Amino acid sequence: MVKAAPLKIGDHVIEPGTRTKLQLSAARLYTDTDMSIPVEVIRAKKEGPTVFISAAIHGDELNGIEIVRRVLDSPSFKLIAGTVIAVPMVNVYGMLMQSRYMPDRRDLNRSFPGSPNGSLTSRLAHMFLSEIVSKCDYGIDLHTGAIHRSNLPQIRANLKDPKTAELAHAFGVPVLLNSDLRDGSLRQAADESGTKILLYEAGEALRFDELSIRAGVKGIFNVLASLGVVSKRRRSLPKIEPLVAYKSSWLRAPESGIVRDRKSLGDYVKRGDVLADVCSPTGTYSEPLLANRSGIIIGKQNIPLVQEGDAMFHIALFDDPKDVVDNMDQLQENLMPDIDPQGMVV
Repeated sequence: MVKAAPLKIGDHVIEPGTRTKLQLSAARLYTDTDMSIPVEVIRAKKEGPTVFISAAIHGDELNGIEIVRRVLDSPSFKLIAGTVIAVPMVNVYGMLMQSRYMPDRRDLNRSFPGSPNGSLTSRLAHMFLSEIVSKCDYGIDLHTGAIHRSNLPQIRANLKDPKTAELAHAFGVPVLLNSDLRDGSLRQAADESGTKILLYEAGEALRFDELSIRAGVKGIFNVLASLGVVSKRRRSLPKIEPLVAYKSSWLRAPESGIVRDRKSLGDYVKRGDVLADVCSPTGTYSEPLLANRSGIIIGKQNIPLVQEGDAMFHIALFDDPKDVVDNMDQLQENLMPDIDPQGMVV
């Protein structure tokens, strides 16, 4: 057995075979309060890959925090090789304020790689990248839709990279979306530092969604097992075979008004289908929103109020979209056998 080398994060040296909780100081606020990030480092004695799991880069995206908590609390979370660095709340301030943004109103996920001499957001981005991400071979970054928007459980990643695509398939959710790198994003900065990363999107901001949480926990264990970090579990349930979408687009409100949805998250729609009606609150008009292509609804706005041009439905294109619907049904059966489709315990 090749023993792992010590790992240094900030002022802390974490030895192989240990489990350590630490706080990484991000900044001091004008209240003379220290803002720090909670980190838990779990190391096997045996050498292996180093993987980070991060959540709440957007402070109002809470599903990921619960996913990390359940992974760390699971009796099955026993490393046989390598290291896992868990960061349940990157944007601590945003989480406390139930806000997507940092105190300076910047989006942390558009501020990488950051700078040690920049704004508060830039400094946090630089610290997280240099102290956590750059020391990892792989990463799983957990997200939800923005406020009043829900996302179908999906992995977004550079699927043109063979190893990243392999891990994306291993995660085990029905939808894989090949996603270009965005300037200033964690994925772009991780890619430039040589860290392969999956972005898990599921659910809505400021809400817990049980299916999304269970799928995230299961997916993380699947990826860690694929990397040899934890033992593989015996499969007793049908395997979810993900399908890849290489294109997706948002459909926008044709008018301002009140929304009456005709379609739901996860539905298969055909070109020309009515997705929703946008109505005048006084009843003077009703404008249908039509699907401009066939595909699966992987994201949608939840609030029934729109301004003209607001993004309403996110549709992904698949070779055989009906298979995605079948896989979503299978995911529900695998992960939620005790809860019926209406959310009632059975």
